[in-house]
Amino acid sequence: MKTVKKIFFLFLRISVSVALLIFLFRMVDVKKLLEAIKHANTFFLISALLIFFWNYILAFLRWNILLEAYQIHIPFRRLLVSFSGGIVFNLILPSTVGGDFVRSIDLAGFSQKPRQVVASVLLDRLSGYAGVVCVAILAMLPGYKLIHTSSVLWGVGTITMLLILISLVLFNGFVFSKTNRLLDYFGANKISQAIKNLHQEVHIFRHQKKVLLKVFIVSILIQSIGPLSFYLVASSLGVHINILYFFIFLPIIGAITLLPISIGGLGLKEAAVIFFFAQAGVSKDLSFASSLLTFSFTLFYCGIGGLIYVFGVRGRRL
Repeated sequence: MKTVKKIFFLFLRISVSVALLIFLFRMVDVKKLLEAIKHANTFFLISALLIFFWNYILAFLRWNILLEAYQIHIPFRRLLVSFSGGIVFNLILPSTVGGDFVRSIDLAGFSQKPRQVVASVLLDRLSGYAGVVCVAILAMLPGYKLIHTSSVLWGVGTITMLLILISLVLFNGFVFSKTNRLLDYFGANKISQAIKNLHQEVHIFRHQKKVLLKVFIVSILIQSIGPLSFYLVASSLGVHINILYFFIFLPIIGAITLLPISIGGLGLKEAAVIFFFAQAGVSKDLSFASSLLTFSFTLFYCGIGGLIYVFGVRGRRL
């Protein structure tokens, strides 16, 4: 029964992605879209692709810092294979966090510290989210006058409040206890226990502020790479708008793609890109083309990650 349920929801999410893409392709002028991609500036595209690669290098470094903090020492090759598997499954599993589950499972048995591995993956994701919020707020300070719609302000406000709430539940004893009582009251015992386990594991960082600072700085750098790469892609298509728009819009769009209603955020991201960049006067065709080209970067590096993961797993079995 559980297998049937999982298959059904997987099919549902694939259907959402396909339906959104079909809807978007009908919204735009496909000829103009293809023409824009065909005549894109190659130098800008290659630059964007190379900058995008640093996203993975820094993300790998951030996860390794967290694992080292838990005294989990994984050989470089083994960690690279697990990280590469996460890249692949982030794309093919629901939302953009499916690979986190794969990474947790892959190293839990190897390290013999399953709870710490899971905590490192979740903290890795949380620190990334903190970087998203920080980049959006920092961009909003000088770019506030560029915003002419309340939807952007609501977007930044929502992702900020969500980060504060999650942080309080995990790091504040009072909020943590109240949340668990509430979950127990409604019978959500599994969720309550998971939060208790995570709360215990993250408490070691109370005395490791340098580690948290390192992770936070790396997270800000990672979350700055996406907007910068997207800016270069848009520039290659002839879109010339203030770069601050990218640093304001992309964090909100990234948060939206975390919703587990599509595969790898496909379709959902493109719809969000068209909606938000319309506020900056960018046409639907160019917004959609920019998003598709950026997604092609993900596919490219996902292919490389897939090869590393497949040959790495095969090597372990041999």
